[in-house]
Amino acid sequence: MQAIKVDPDILGGVPCFAGTRVPVVSLFDYLRGGHTVDFFLSQFPTVSREQVDQVLDDAKRIVPSEALRAAG
Repeated sequence: MQAIKVDPDILGGVPCFAGTRVPVVSLFDYLRGGHTVDFFLSQFPTVSREQVDQVLDDAKRIVPSEALRAAG
């Protein structure tokens, strides 16, 4: 499953959840603001939990563990 799509014709190429016009950064903004994944999904019903889970899993692999400890 493809969780993220970059298309220059959708929001000027901003990475969005595939099949939606919801920018991926919105998920991180909601989480940073103290909201839960469930709340995010309730606000953006076109995004699936599987897409969110994949994006979060990908982020864990991309961000070095030292950076996560420093941010925590």
